[in-house]
Amino acid sequence: MTVPIWVLAVAAGIIVSAVMAIKAGKEEREVELEIIEREGEVYMERLAKEREKRQGSLGT
Repeated sequence: MTVPIWVLAVAAGIIVSAVMAIKAGKEEREVELEIIEREGEVYMERLAKEREKRQGSLGT
């Protein structure tokens, strides 16, 4: 029993597509984590500035 070439080509395309989807998903998660980390740093800096402002106003 022989398998037509087009069936093999479709199967190969499905496999390549799945690998690319997994790779793209992994890269997207890494980028999202970097963005979240940067936003967290900005938020922590803002909190620190507010804390300094309050400490300054309490001392005066």
